[in-house]
Amino acid sequence: MLSGPKPEWLTFDCYGTLIQWDEGLLAAVNTILANHPGSNVEPQTLIRVYDKHEHALEAERPHKSFRRVAGEGLRLAMDELKLASSPDDIEVLTGSISRMPPFPEVVSALHALKTQGFKLCIISNTDDDIIAGNVAQLGGHIDRVVTAQQAGAYKPAQQIFDFAHNALGVGRGEVVHICASPHLDLAAARDLGFRCIWIDRGTGREPLPDYDPNAVFPTLDRVPPFLMSTVWG
Repeated sequence: MLSGPKPEWLTFDCYGTLIQWDEGLLAAVNTILANHPGSNVEPQTLIRVYDKHEHALEAERPHKSFRRVAGEGLRLAMDELKLASSPDDIEVLTGSISRMPPFPEVVSALHALKTQGFKLCIISNTDDDIIAGNVAQLGGHIDRVVTAQQAGAYKPAQQIFDFAHNALGVGRGEVVHICASPHLDLAAARDLGFRCIWIDRGTGREPLPDYDPNAVFPTLDRVPPFLMSTVWG
């Protein structure tokens, strides 16, 4: 359950929470592999290896743009799997992200949260130009977007959350964060002490063994009635 003051701001992870990241990434990887006939690499294998390299690159200093991280991560993954990468492959991946659509219930759920009086902010591991295409699909309900590009750091680093909270003029205890990623967002909630709702969309991502979010729902449309009837309604 949630406790504490009613927040003025709700913050959101974007990809996987609002935007169909897994589905869009799979489609991009299938296109990339189709350009390499004869390869016996499975799409999920390439995604798994890409994720490993992406997260490692995000932790490096100095900060790299997400476009560069995604491109380098894909190249390293394809090298590891003995696939010859090309600039076209990288463009398939990076160019697809902005076009990834929201989950079916997201726009109406965001509208409901706005109707309840909340301000909505996205905190995302991406670049401003990439996420602009996704935000444009969210019905005009997002009031603020904070990216890794702006903060100079990727989640789960404290730096990006401190940057976001300072930009919003709030303390950690004054927001509720809504997310789908255990190893990025739930880890930050555990370490930094902000309230958090986990959207567990059944992707197989495991919860953290040493942290329980304040609430867990399978889809975003469960959040507005929860906040209305259970907490501050």
